[in-house]
Amino acid sequence: MRAALLGAAAVEIERGGYENLSLRELAASLGVSRAAPYRHFVDRRALLSALAAGGFEELAAIYRKAIGTGKTPRTRLATSGRAYLAFAAERPQLFRLMFASDLFDAGPPDTALIKAAGDCYQVFEGLVAATLDDPDESAIKAATIALMSSTYGFALLRMGDRFKPFMVGRLTQSDLIDAVLSMEVTALPRVAGGKHRRKV
Repeated sequence: MRAALLGAAAVEIERGGYENLSLRELAASLGVSRAAPYRHFVDRRALLSALAAGGFEELAAIYRKAIGTGKTPRTRLATSGRAYLAFAAERPQLFRLMFASDLFDAGPPDTALIKAAGDCYQVFEGLVAATLDDPDESAIKAATIALMSSTYGFALLRMGDRFKPFMVGRLTQSDLIDAVLSMEVTALPRVAGGKHRRKV
């Protein structure tokens, strides 16, 4: 029943948005009692957290697949970026639940969700680190956040239909994705003491 609830919820949030998910309606769609979902999830938030955790586990698996298929660190990173953007396009509401909801902010944190998100981020950070020349921890962190921000921003803008004809011109979706994924982040230069100074 837990798996059935998660499967039905995954379908339902893509239809009506995660904000509108109702445990009562979910139970009705499965032909079970209103109390049935609460035997597996204490409340709606717990179910949404489980959905998001599953999404991060799936995304981490996508990243690991990219690690095993690319010939160079940069091609592996580009492959993972394309898969990330495809994930966002194919399952936009799950993507929003994972990256734009308040699951990490409001209420007590869900330990399974925190772990899944953290593990996923570590895999992506490793992909980024492999592309940098002699990086230290600060350079890896900065580059990872910069690259994550560019792909995340592109995914949300595309999801919201924010790319208008006057902005895009003759560029295709493939051209836009290539442009986003071709961006390079230059690691901050080291200075004495292992710190970095800002480029001007």
